[in-house]
Amino acid sequence: MFPGATDERGGSDAGDDTRDGANFVVVGAPLDATTTFQPGTRFGPRRIRTFAETFDDYDRRTDQYFSELGVVDRGDVRAWDDIPEYLEWLEGTLRDAVWDEAVPLLLGGEHTVSLAGARAVEPEVFVCLDAHLDLRDTYDGNDLSHACVTRRILELEGVEEAIILGARTGSEEEWERAEADDVTVVPPEEVADFSFGDRLEGREVYLSVDIDGADPAYAPGTGTMEPFGLEPREMRDVVREVAPQANGFDVVEVNDRDDGQAASLAGKLTREFVFSSVARDEN
Repeated sequence: MFPGATDERGGSDAGDDTRDGANFVVVGAPLDATTTFQPGTRFGPRRIRTFAETFDDYDRRTDQYFSELGVVDRGDVRAWDDIPEYLEWLEGTLRDAVWDEAVPLLLGGEHTVSLAGARAVEPEVFVCLDAHLDLRDTYDGNDLSHACVTRRILELEGVEEAIILGARTGSEEEWERAEADDVTVVPPEEVADFSFGDRLEGREVYLSVDIDGADPAYAPGTGTMEPFGLEPREMRDVVREVAPQANGFDVVEVNDRDDGQAASLAGKLTREFVFSSVARDEN
């Protein structure tokens, strides 16, 4: 269970009562099917929950207790090797949260799971912190690879644009796709000074954090490390700015190949999203 959340695994009667008051719903998606380099994202949701245990319940900046913000944890959607079928099942689980007027908090798992999150939330804007463009049409013949997820999301009905912050690598095909009007790429060196302004106002937004957006010095536990990345504080500031507008959130690509640095950062960014989202509602 994510620390500070109410345990709703197993669908007990107590869980049904909790569902009525849930503001946020944590769902783990341990998919590890198309990882390119270092596998292990199947352990991501578990590690994020584990390494979030050290964080204090109280947040000084927003004067809030995480345990009082209506977060429930519905456990993991166990992954299997049929990716289209798995994504459809995961989408249904997340859509249940949306229909209950809660914000889904998806813990990955490889980045492919973000497609299920976007399908459930139906955003107009997809905002992503990522080292990679993920705009390939296919990768190794697979159009549901983690390297294609942003392109697949842009193809969803209603999605008007993708804003990718921290991207520093991609194929020639991807950079050509990124030149289209529906894609904005903010390189790492410009993220600290970037502001969304009123760009997200009045629009449905989905926020995805690929942990490899961080420089691998801070988050080595990820499948495809890419140097010259973002500082954790830069990622935190983006999450804080976007959270008040976002209807869905995920953090993905955490694996078990470090001592918990990636998972700790992922857990902290998840909490920052919740605190910032609730602070909006109270203002």
